[in-house]
Amino acid sequence: MAKGILYLYAVIDLCGKLVLAYCVGSDMTASLVTDTIRDVWQKEKVADGLSLHSDQGSQYTSQAYFDLSQEYHFRPSMSSPGCPYGNTAMENFFGTLKTECLYRMKFSCRSEVKQAVAEYVQFYNFERINLISGLTPFEIWSKAA
Repeated sequence: MAKGILYLYAVIDLCGKLVLAYCVGSDMTASLVTDTIRDVWQKEKVADGLSLHSDQGSQYTSQAYFDLSQEYHFRPSMSSPGCPYGNTAMENFFGTLKTECLYRMKFSCRSEVKQAVAEYVQFYNFERINLISGLTPFEIWSKAA
């Protein structure tokens, strides 16, 4: 049985709920967040002036996060303290990941967890059909681009 906690940070485009980038780490630090955001900006054509919504965790209120927002020209947007409803898209994704993937498996090491997350994100983006639209997140995102 795998022991310890792993943290997942993800950036999701709200248009189609496409996971643009994610990172799994053993600590929820500002660098886990900032490295993932840098990855998004390097992989995707991201326009200046976007908002990145989060809760009020210490990694999002850090100087490193503020400096990155200035460098990449995004506006930090945060939920009210103790209010999970302000971050519904992320809470929904994490809940879906847990119920459709993580809670169904037994892991013997951290690398198995990371592999399962990678496979699920691939499935979620490109194969999992949204019941309302009948499209995958990638198909919705592609049509909007």
